[in-house]
Amino acid sequence: MFVTHLECSKTGKIYEANKIYNLSEVGKPLLVRYDLQAAAKTLTKDVLKGRVSSLWRYREVMPVIHNENIVSLGEGWTPLPHAKRLGALVGMSELFIKDEGLNPTGSFKARGQTAAISMAKELGVKKVAIPTAGNAGGAMSAYAAAAGLEAYVFMPRDTPAACRIECEQLGAQVTLIDGLITDCGAEVARRKEAEGWFDVSTLKEPYRIEGKKTMGYELAEQFGWELPDVILYPTGGGTGLVGMWKAFDEMEGMGWIDSKRPRMFSVQAAGCAPIVRAYDNGWDEAPEFENAHTAASGLRVPKAVGDFIMLNILRTSGGGAISVTDEEMVADTKIVGAAEGIFCAPEGAACFSALKKLLASGQVATKERVVLFNTGTGLKYLEAYGLK
Repeated sequence: MFVTHLECSKTGKIYEANKIYNLSEVGKPLLVRYDLQAAAKTLTKDVLKGRVSSLWRYREVMPVIHNENIVSLGEGWTPLPHAKRLGALVGMSELFIKDEGLNPTGSFKARGQTAAISMAKELGVKKVAIPTAGNAGGAMSAYAAAAGLEAYVFMPRDTPAACRIECEQLGAQVTLIDGLITDCGAEVARRKEAEGWFDVSTLKEPYRIEGKKTMGYELAEQFGWELPDVILYPTGGGTGLVGMWKAFDEMEGMGWIDSKRPRMFSVQAAGCAPIVRAYDNGWDEAPEFENAHTAASGLRVPKAVGDFIMLNILRTSGGGAISVTDEEMVADTKIVGAAEGIFCAPEGAACFSALKKLLASGQVATKERVVLFNTGTGLKYLEAYGLK
C-alpha cells in the first residue's frame, strides 16, 4: 500500500515496484522501501491494539497492494515466553524465547512464504520453485496450495523425512538431490527459465524478507516498544536476521522507537559456519563453507547470498557470530524442553548452547534482557533425536 520502490542492497540502485524480480543486476538482494511517514498515519501503536493477531497486523509495511491477494494461514504473532526456569540455570532473570515453532507448518518460514506467495499471486505467477533444507519447502508448499499455484521443491536427499512428507502431502512436486541446498539451488537455476518457475530462494526474491521482518515488529510490540539488549538468531540463509534489522530501521522511521539496537549474534553449527568464519577473520563476505554438515538442516547453508548484509549488521550492532556442535544443540534441546515445555528444533537449542558460551566469555551479561529464537518445532527433526 505504501511501497515506493525496491533498492539494491549493494549499490542502492532503485527498481520500480510491483514487477517480478529476483536479484538485482549485480546479483544482490533487492529490498522493499516504503513511504514510512505516510504509513505511520494509519499504522499506529494504538491502532495495533485492535488488529488481527497475525503478522498482517502490520499491513501498511507489507508489500501486497490488493487485500484479495493476501494468502494467509494465520502466521505470526507467536509467543514470547519469559524463560524463567531456563534463565535460572544460567543465572539470568531476563531470558525470553521467541517460539516460532507455533507458526503454520511448524516454523518461522511461514512468515516469509505468506509474503512471497501473496506477491507471486498479485504479480500473476503460476509456478513457484524453491531449494530448501526442509522447512521453507513445507511452508512454500502450503501457501502455494492455498493460492492455487504449482509448487516445485528441491531438497537434499537427507532432509528430515517429516519435511519431505509434508511437501508431498501439500501437493508439491518434490525432487531429492544428492548434495546440499546449494546444489538444489543450482538445479532450480538451471531449469527455471525452461519450466516457467519463479524462484523463491532465500533473499533471491524481495518479499520473503518482508514477512520475516515482522519478527522484529513483534518483539518491539511485545516488549512495550523497548527492544531487548541481545538477540541470538540461528543463521542459515539469514533472512530473519536481515529482516529484523530492516524492521528496526522502519520503526525508527515511523517514530516508534529510538536509535538503540540489540546486539545481534548469529548462531551457526560448527560443521557449517561460513558467517562465523568470515566474522572472525574480518571479511566482508563469507565464502562457501566446504564439506558442510550438521543435523540442524536449517543451518546447513554453506553459502548465503545475503552474507555481506549479515556481517555488517553483526558488526554495526556490536554483536558477533558463534558456532556450536551438533552434540551441544541436541543435548540442550532436552534442557530447554525440560525447563520450559518447548520442544525446539536443533537450531533453536543451538541458541541456548551459544548463550552459555557468550556468558562464559563475558560477551553477554547475566543482567541483560536476551531473546533466543526457536525457529521451528522439534517434531520436524526426530532423526536428530534418535529416530531410525
